[in-house]
Amino acid sequence: MSHTAHIPSHRKPRRSASKLAVRAGVAGGVLSTLAMAGTASATPSADPVAETTMEMPVLELNLGAEVSSAVTTAAETTRVAAVEAAVEGELNAQEESARTGAAAEAKQAKETAQQAAEKKAKEEADRKADAERATRDSERDSLQTASGSNTSAEQGSSTPSKSTGSTKGSGSGQGTGTVTAPVKGSASAILNFARAQLGKAYVMGGTGPSSFDCSGLVQAAYRQAGISLPRTSQAQSTAGRSVSLSALQPGDIVYWGAKGSAYHVAVYSGGGNFIGAQNPNTGIVERPMNYDMPTGAVRLL
Repeated sequence: MSHTAHIPSHRKPRRSASKLAVRAGVAGGVLSTLAMAGTASATPSADPVAETTMEMPVLELNLGAEVSSAVTTAAETTRVAAVEAAVEGELNAQEESARTGAAAEAKQAKETAQQAAEKKAKEEADRKADAERATRDSERDSLQTASGSNTSAEQGSSTPSKSTGSTKGSGSGQGTGTVTAPVKGSASAILNFARAQLGKAYVMGGTGPSSFDCSGLVQAAYRQAGISLPRTSQAQSTAGRSVSLSALQPGDIVYWGAKGSAYHVAVYSGGGNFIGAQNPNTGIVERPMNYDMPTGAVRLL
């Protein structure tokens, strides 16, 4: 017996019989199971077990490249959209600028034309007013001058003839003027015809008998003296020889505008007057020279 056997803590515990029986039973069960498993593995099975192999698809993904491509595509789409928007805005701005500029130019042109028309109308009104004033102021002097001219012509004639009467135009082809004979010969025939047309209408292109334009009247009047004149005022201003306005004689042709390109003609009737088809408003009238002073004259008689 050990000298420490009497100390309780140093004693080896005894296993009880029940625990040993349990452990023996468990060990026996395990050994039986292993024996049966070995027998089953040693004996071949009548029906072999078929084995099925499933192959799973292999996914190869490059997420970095996909993300980079998507970002690049989105950036390019955004850039293109921005460029298109900028171009569209520029085009709209240019179109609006062009529209505004055209409207401003049209407005300016309209204002300029209106101002020119108003200026021309004012100048015409002033000219007519001045002419009317001159006509009223010179009526008495013109009558006195005409009387003196008639007396001188009668005294210088080899066969004196004084015409104190007057003949009114009659019939549809006659005018409302008074026919007098201030001079003799061809000039008398020309002026008698021209005065007979006073009061008739002015019609562009008219050559009689009921209406005339300026050159149509002069041509018809000279026809009474057996003189054939061109039809237009431009050609009539170059007929005959040029004479000064200060040395006019009854029957001379007076014109307005440059010689060869005159725009109006009439017949000098003596005493500082002329007879002409003026315009559609006045018709055929006899007016003093200062009503609308001619620029030149020619003589055919």
